[in-house]
Amino acid sequence: MQKSNSKLPNTQLPQSARPIVSTLPSQQRGLVFSSLILIVIIAGMVLLALYLIKLDRTITHKFEGKRWDIPAKVYSQPLELYQGASVDTDTMKTWLELLNYQSNKAYDRTGTYHKSGNTYFIHTRGFTYSANDVDKEQVIKMTINGNKISSVQSTLPAKSGIIRLEPVNIGGIYPDSNEDRMVVSLDDVPQPLIDALIATEDRAFYEHKGVSVRGIARAVINNFSGGSRQGGSTITQQLIKNFYLNSDRTLKRKANEALMAVLLELHYSKDEILQTYLNEIYLGQNGKRSINGFGLASQFYFGKPLKELRLDQQAMLVGMAKGPSIYNPRRNPNDSKERRNIVLGNMLAVESLSQEDYDKAIERPLDIVEKPVEGKSQFPDFLDIVKRELNTVYYSDDLKNEGLTIISTLDPIAQLAADKAVDKKLGELRRKSSKTKDLQGALVSANPETGELVSVVGSGSEFTGFNRAVDAKRQVGSLLKPVIYMTALESGRYNLASSVDDSPITVNLSDGTKWNPKNYDNRDHGYVPFTTALSQSYNQAAVRLGMEFGIDTFAKQLKRMGVKEDIPPYPSALLGSVNLSPMDMLGVYQVFATGGFRTPIHSIRTVIDDRGRILQRTGLNTQRSIPPETNYLTNYALQQVVATGSAKRAKSLGSNLNLAGKTGTTNDFRDAWFAGYSGNYVSVVWVGRDDNKPIGLSGGSGALPVWVDYMDRLKLTPVSLPEPEGIEWLWLENNSGKLSNERCTDARYLPVLSAHLPEEASSCALGLYQQDRAREQSQLQNQQGNFEIPNGEAVDTDSQENSDEQDENDADTWYDRAVEWF
Repeated sequence: MQKSNSKLPNTQLPQSARPIVSTLPSQQRGLVFSSLILIVIIAGMVLLALYLIKLDRTITHKFEGKRWDIPAKVYSQPLELYQGASVDTDTMKTWLELLNYQSNKAYDRTGTYHKSGNTYFIHTRGFTYSANDVDKEQVIKMTINGNKISSVQSTLPAKSGIIRLEPVNIGGIYPDSNEDRMVVSLDDVPQPLIDALIATEDRAFYEHKGVSVRGIARAVINNFSGGSRQGGSTITQQLIKNFYLNSDRTLKRKANEALMAVLLELHYSKDEILQTYLNEIYLGQNGKRSINGFGLASQFYFGKPLKELRLDQQAMLVGMAKGPSIYNPRRNPNDSKERRNIVLGNMLAVESLSQEDYDKAIERPLDIVEKPVEGKSQFPDFLDIVKRELNTVYYSDDLKNEGLTIISTLDPIAQLAADKAVDKKLGELRRKSSKTKDLQGALVSANPETGELVSVVGSGSEFTGFNRAVDAKRQVGSLLKPVIYMTALESGRYNLASSVDDSPITVNLSDGTKWNPKNYDNRDHGYVPFTTALSQSYNQAAVRLGMEFGIDTFAKQLKRMGVKEDIPPYPSALLGSVNLSPMDMLGVYQVFATGGFRTPIHSIRTVIDDRGRILQRTGLNTQRSIPPETNYLTNYALQQVVATGSAKRAKSLGSNLNLAGKTGTTNDFRDAWFAGYSGNYVSVVWVGRDDNKPIGLSGGSGALPVWVDYMDRLKLTPVSLPEPEGIEWLWLENNSGKLSNERCTDARYLPVLSAHLPEEASSCALGLYQQDRAREQSQLQNQQGNFEIPNGEAVDTDSQENSDEQDENDADTWYDRAVEWF
């Protein structure tokens, strides 16, 4: 039987019976690959979602939180206008110039005024002192006659009768980032500026959702093709770049910028985005600080708030957004003007500006201010003292970052007077000799009643951080002598006419050595009147008097008057070998100027946070330091220093002012001082060299001329301390302190403590008194001799006894009657 062949060619097998070994693995691979792609896509989407969430949180966290570190701004006190106020035309001129008000007959805009004769029409800008103390813009009509306001009216009611002209910005306390800005709301931004910005930077701002596809495509093509790099960014993208990112020109940064711009527009309105952009944009550099935002740029370049800028000035600021360095109007005025005109042309193209207005605007000059208001502080010494006072209360970061508003006590008129006086007089003194070539000075001045610091000069032409008003601790010389004489008066052992010994004195020191102080004229004057010893500043008399009461008593008196420094327990301290600053001495003389009340010198009135809440208000922390009757006598003695003593030069300011003060000169003429006061200013001047070398000037020839020049620039009121209880005015013999009479040659009519009236009379007064009593007795006897007893009646013996009793009572009050006679 033949075997059959069971194997057939593959080609002959049915289709369904063919093997699928090669087909099945291919499908599996495709499925796996598709799955992997899907997983990658899903993972990518998850990662993208997570990344978007991260970006979203980044955006909302900063946008809804604290967007910027806002510097603290420091202002002067405002100028108070009311009927009878001591304000003259020079004061008004200076204040309006400091505020950069513009003369305008129409005065129809804030920051403008018109002067007609002695009448002013002022359109104020208004100012927010706190949430509950807001001065709105108004028009003031004011007339000045002589040196006073005779009438004042305003378009808004003033319940107090006082209208305030806004304070002057004197500087800021800036963040560590060195970014400076003045945050403005959208309502404070003029519409033409917004129109200019949109026409130039992003015409589709109100239509797109954060990005411009056409702009991004153009930027990508240019960057890849090697063309000029450009952005084509929307305003929202520019805000994202400035607010969140950096200026790196990479695709990654650009992608982030686009994503974040879309996210930002999903969360916030166009107005919110635009307002943030207006406050964030970088528009220049002020030294180390950047100028951010249109609000600050307006002040920096034009010295005005945004709403007072002309159309062309607004366009100039918008043009700077493209390149603040290239289009800086101070460095490149032509480029800046050309760029400004392009912005104006853009406005014309989108019909937000008429042809007529365009033609006028492009013809305008830039009108940039030479010295920006927001530039380097013109009062750096005062600002330094404000910062020091703030640092004792607030954390440094809060001062730099929280947008605080500080109203200081600075009086710009007094400060300008101080600057001019120091500059002028130091210049004259420096030209005198080689010793005075490197002369430096310091001046501090305050309102004695309130303790408010009004002016400070403590550095040279450039502020280095060394403020001589507070940092220069130098020996004060004879400025402390009034404290010695005050102690003597308070004790009751001395009065203003007492005799003081100015003969040579030897003081035994604790180390076994001897100290022999000498007078500056190297002469001994023997016994001299109390006020003469002080007014002529005799050293020997001061030491003898001071040692009588002890150095410990002297030190306690200084502490009582507010001196915080330790007083060395050496006799030389009586002659001022104590290192104190001008500010320390200002505090001492403030007590003398106020009748014995001590009010700490301070430089801050109020501190307000960014919501208008008052964080600090400096009230009057006044304490009795010296008994009023003692201070009254001391003040009289200090007035004699000006009237007849070493400070007679100050009489040139007006003899009716009754000025008081004291010169001070240290060993080898190293330091020259003068401290004194009128009714409304207490001021201290120091002159010397930083290297402590002799200057060859005394207090009268070095410091007093500066003091006089400064005070002469102010409106002074007389020293007129109220006479307290416990004071009587008597005729006293000068250089003995005994009771006297006005007919005696050496008699002076002086205030005396009622509790310590003199118990002796001068020989001249006694003689006159006896003559007057004898004359009275003679007249009485003559009257009795002419008296006839009617009908020969006898005299009533009871009446005679009553008369004898009356004589006894009269004898008991003899001293009182004698004092009254003297």
